[in-house]
Amino acid sequence: MFDLTTLGAFVAVVLGLFLIPGPAVLLVLTRTVQGGRKTGILTGLGIASGDFVHTLCAAVGLSALLMTSALAFNVVKVVGAAYLVYLGIRALMEKPSGPAQPEGASSKATQPKVAAVTPAKAFFQAIPAEVLNPKTALFFLAFLPQFVHPEHGSSFLQFAVLGLIFVGLSAAYTTLIALTIRPLGRLVKRLSWLSRWQGKIVGTIFISLGLKVATQHR
Repeated sequence: MFDLTTLGAFVAVVLGLFLIPGPAVLLVLTRTVQGGRKTGILTGLGIASGDFVHTLCAAVGLSALLMTSALAFNVVKVVGAAYLVYLGIRALMEKPSGPAQPEGASSKATQPKVAAVTPAKAFFQAIPAEVLNPKTALFFLAFLPQFVHPEHGSSFLQFAVLGLIFVGLSAAYTTLIALTIRPLGRLVKRLSWLSRWQGKIVGTIFISLGLKVATQHR
């Protein structure tokens, strides 16, 4: 169904996306600082569960669109490619942030202010927070179609597999953050070059993917 090149490109882009701290990462950091590692891990699993909901919606909706109109599906892919290029340009133009944000106490000013909760409550609160995030929904609609090729088999199955890979990587990444928040803060301080170059690296990946889709023969 998928060749190694396609899967490799997909994983590379997902990992590049994770390098850009967003609301989900900041929420995991905050919960970990407030409630400990277990709370942080369950927050990340709640976010991954929200991503799973987006996966199902994208798989059902876009697969139905493909069955209805191949032209409409191609329009979605082109619009998605343009969106990825836009994200890439924004990442390239973004000014490097300070390297100390992952450190618990020093990053509280930029993290969302939330009350301390139990691990279970943190999990269930993270799910709707991610499900109701319109940027996540838009990214799934723009992102997953770039790697789906109807000639390789069931479109729904391809969407589902890619989405599950994304969910698995998301859960692993947020768990790693919760487990290593303090050592990670010290490491990022030492790797100051990473904060300077991560935007350019991620931007290049997104733009390359968008241009590849926009210029490929259909």
